[in-house]
Amino acid sequence: MAIFKSKTNTKKTDAPKAEVKKVETKVSATKKTDRPSALAEYANILVRPRITEKAANMTANGVYTFDIRKSATKKDVAMAVNALYKVMPIKVNVVNTPAKRVQMRKKRGFGKTSATRKALVFLKKGDTIRFS
Repeated sequence: MAIFKSKTNTKKTDAPKAEVKKVETKVSATKKTDRPSALAEYANILVRPRITEKAANMTANGVYTFDIRKSATKKDVAMAVNALYKVMPIKVNVVNTPAKRVQMRKKRGFGKTSATRKALVFLKKGDTIRFS
C-alpha cells in the first residue's frame, strides 16, 4: 500500500485516439414556423370599419375610423392598417367609449350598451382606403 508514495512505474501506451465523426444535418430551404402570417395576426386587431355619417364626412380629410380590440395599441393599429390596406398612417388616435345604461322598451328596467374602443387613422393626402 503506497499511500504516501507516488507511483513511479507508469507505462506509457500509445493507444490510438478515437476519430470524431462529424454529422452534417441538412437544413431545408423552406422553414416552417408555427406563427401565423402577419395578415392573419393583424386581422384580429381591426374588428370592423366604423361606418357612420360623421366617419363618412371625415374620410374627405383622410381620416378613417375602425372598431378595434380592447388590448390593441396605436402601434398595433398602424401595423394592421399597413398590412391589410397597404397604406401607412401618419398618426393614430384611440378613443375608449364607455358602456352606457339604456332603458329597455319591451322589458321593464334598464340594460347596458357594451363598451367599445375606436381608432381614428390619419392618412397622407392622396391616400385612400376602399371598403368593399
